Formats: sequence, structure tokens, C-alpha cells
Amino acid sequence: MFPRHRTFRHCGALLSSAGREYIIRMTKLLDQALEVARSLPSDAQDDIARVVLQLAGSDEAVPVALSTDEQKAIAASKAAAKRGEFATDEQVRAVWAKHGL
Repeated sequence: MFPRHRTFRHCGALLSSAGREYIIRMTKLLDQALEVARSLPSDAQDDIARVVLQLAGSDEAVPVALSTDEQKAIAASKAAAKRGEFATDEQVRAVWAKHGL
């Protein structure tokens, strides 16, 4: 990664590579969010990075590693869907209510 130097006047970052300098502008809110993200554990940082890349429309989607239990749960859900087994409207409303939605 390029060395990062703050340029508060421009609310961005100054990056240099091979003798070239680039000003990368970002909003104050995004800069604050990234500053907070730096203090989080690496797995949380990776989750945030995936979301940002997806929202930014990056074609380089980073695959998420699933645990064995997660893989089994997804397989079971797909199998239930193939059989036409879906939650009723009442079941869905109950889950939403349970979570305050």
C-alpha cells in the first residue's frame, strides 16, 4: 500500500507512488468511519471492506469463507426450497416482530 499523509485542508489523503502524487478526496464522514475501522479486529475490518467494495460497485468481490456449519445450513435451506418448503406469512411476521421489525 502507498504511504498515507493527511491533508486536512483538502479532507483527503496524499498518496505517492513512483514519484507521482495523487490527492484522494473523501468526505469527512467516510474519513471518520475509516479511522474507527482501523481500531477494529481484522475480521471486522475485512467485513467492512467487503461492504464498501460491494457498495462501490467493485468487480473484484472478495469471497467469504464459510464454516462447515454455515455450508450445511445453506445446503439444507436450498434443499428445503427445492421441495417448496417456505415459511408462511405468519411465521415471517413472528420473526419480524421478535426482532422489532
